[in-house]
Amino acid sequence: MARENLKSPFNPHQQSVGLDHKIVVTLEKFAEVFRVLLWEQAKENRLSPIQLQILLFLNFHSADQRKVAYLAKEFNMTKATISDAVKSLINKEMIVKKVDKADTRSFFLNLTSAGKKATERTALFSGALQASIAELDGKEKENLFRSLFKVIQSLNQKGIVSLQRMCFSCRFYEGDRENKHFCQFLNLPLKGAELRVDCPEHEPS
Repeated sequence: MARENLKSPFNPHQQSVGLDHKIVVTLEKFAEVFRVLLWEQAKENRLSPIQLQILLFLNFHSADQRKVAYLAKEFNMTKATISDAVKSLINKEMIVKKVDKADTRSFFLNLTSAGKKATERTALFSGALQASIAELDGKEKENLFRSLFKVIQSLNQKGIVSLQRMCFSCRFYEGDRENKHFCQFLNLPLKGAELRVDCPEHEPS
């Protein structure tokens, strides 16, 4: 089969005839940008990318989410992979284990002062990407967010990515997932741009 006939989104000949293919390649470029920015920041702090992501997650999320099993779901990795990263961070004295009083066989992960300093240095690693998005006008941002939100929801329904703290998977959400959105927790209707990807009040439906 000739290369130009291969129906891959990474085939430039296919991109010229299919908008879906162009969008896939565009998203791949976004992933590449994120990967590069993450690697640069991780190397500067002598961390691996997943170690840096773990530190950032621990810094901004609640105790019940700061467990190895939860982190494995969050990053779509095996518990063994996450455990290795956690052990390395413990050895670097950036995190410590704290026994869960409700279940002494389990433990939370907390940042040390060194871990907190590392997150302060790295929390804005995606700044270049955010600055480019900031150049869009309000309507463009809303359309982009709504579209990406729906794509992530679809990928979750196919079992490709985990979806733990988005509105559509929350017991407080009411609506048609298109035009009508209501949060029972806030007791307020939500606009499309107000839907949350990572909500601290999220409870699974």
